Amino acid sequence: MNPRQWRTYLVTQESRSAGRDTEAIVEAAIAGGVDAVQLREKGSSARERYELGRRLRDLTADAGVPLIVNDRVDLAAAVDADGVHLGQSDLPAEVARGRLGTDATVGVSASTVPEAQAAADAGADYLGVGAVYRTDTKDVPAETNGVGPERVAAIADAVDLPVVGIGGIGVDNAGAVAAAGATGVAVVSAITAADDPATATATLREVVDDAR
Repeated sequence: MNPRQWRTYLVTQESRSAGRDTEAIVEAAIAGGVDAVQLREKGSSARERYELGRRLRDLTADAGVPLIVNDRVDLAAAVDADGVHLGQSDLPAEVARGRLGTDATVGVSASTVPEAQAAADAGADYLGVGAVYRTDTKDVPAETNGVGPERVAAIADAVDLPVVGIGGIGVDNAGAVAAAGATGVAVVSAITAADDPATATATLREVVDDAR
């Protein structure tokens, strides 16, 4: 699926999944209509992420849902993922493309217009913009923790790439992010910690669709 069609993007984190394993969360999200899944699992070893990634690859491939790996180009290749998502301190997008091939989906995190423009020039397929709202899911520098929908709008206007908002997003504020120009939203706890992750995914997608 083209990133321009992504409305709901699950970023996995078992430690925020209310005692459930990541496979169960991904299965539920797929049932709810998730558009993409990113294997993150901060705190897990490379071996643990590899083994989980192989299992998620089977789940997502059967459902026709893209599997993206956070940060690690080598891990993305090892689990035959559809692509990789890179932070500002990771390998450049053009290097990841060279390692994974022309068909791979390469996403890049951007918090400013210059970062977004640089990622576009480097051949990124989509941008992860945030943290839109303040979040403690990962360590985010204070100056980029809560950039707001206004920054999403500025970046969406500046580059011709799909923009996925991330950071502190849930059903209550996803609409504002989509209305600002985001193609979709990437979330962790809004799905992983939900009582019913499938319903949470479907509701989030509906909110985004309604706001676009």
